[in-house]
Amino acid sequence: MEIQAAGHALIRPAQVLTDRAALSVAGRWTQAVSEADGVCVVHLSSGVDPCEVTADLREHGFRASPNHVFTGQPLFFGGPASRPFPADPIHYRPGRARTDVTVGLLDTGVAEHRWWADTDWYERVPDEARDATEGAQAGHGTFIAGLLARQAPGASIRVSRVLDGDGLGDEATVVRALHRMRDRPPQVLNLSFGGHTFDDRPPPLLADALAELPGTVAVACAGNTGSDRPFYPAALGSVVAVGAVDPDGHGRAPYSAYGKWVDACARGDWLTSSFLVRDEFAGYAAWSGTSFATAVVAGAIAAAACDRPATQAADELLDLREARQIPDLGVLVPSSL
Repeated sequence: MEIQAAGHALIRPAQVLTDRAALSVAGRWTQAVSEADGVCVVHLSSGVDPCEVTADLREHGFRASPNHVFTGQPLFFGGPASRPFPADPIHYRPGRARTDVTVGLLDTGVAEHRWWADTDWYERVPDEARDATEGAQAGHGTFIAGLLARQAPGASIRVSRVLDGDGLGDEATVVRALHRMRDRPPQVLNLSFGGHTFDDRPPPLLADALAELPGTVAVACAGNTGSDRPFYPAALGSVVAVGAVDPDGHGRAPYSAYGKWVDACARGDWLTSSFLVRDEFAGYAAWSGTSFATAVVAGAIAAAACDRPATQAADELLDLREARQIPDLGVLVPSSL
């Protein structure tokens, strides 16, 4: 994937996301347009700055954004939130009772694993949504699926692959995946990826796509940036942004993003879960990051949604009057994982 740095954000070079209404205005900068699942990607002529085009379109009242690059969390800067480590098998036996709750998982995909060998939901995972086997973050989606399965027994998981094996994807791919969910929206949505925007403002097309899933609770990682800079999609007002606490549950994990825009937190260090069978891994791993704290929170909401709307379950779980709070990380969501 070709990547360009712009304003301390990552974007796809010479690409702008917009809707069809803006195409005529953008025509003077346009080399080509690709449209799929309700998203137009304008491929700009050589030398045209996508951030400047975005600003011009917005000034004229159009919804536009550079095609931001999103990365799965953790990042690759070392420390506990960097890479997975082999773990011993986890003695977990999935129950056969099923609820009507579906968790949408947008990630690297989900690979085969004994925990869901006999589940209906994994039989419906298309080949293109199977987890990558090569790359620094291959197994990221499989790891998160295991956390969700243990945190919310009985829930189904609907898998969409929006990140490659290195944990890289872009805004256009995510928005398209969200648009495809409109006919059958999940109750809960796990988004363990994200990035900064070129101007630190919310990306409008991504915000629009999530707003079109009004009964869905979107839960996203606050990022492993160690800063309070807004990280999207987590920093969108409609999304539950999740940071990570330290192993003792008393304060922020050093790598976790933080700030007033973070709504909830959970344990993120050295969680163990399902993984790929490759190299020294035998299907299990230990890993750290806000990605995995996000799965703890999303799973808790999904578990509580078995007998009430997911939006109500989320409101009750994150009730500031009842729950313990961590400064700059929001409500602490306990986990038995």
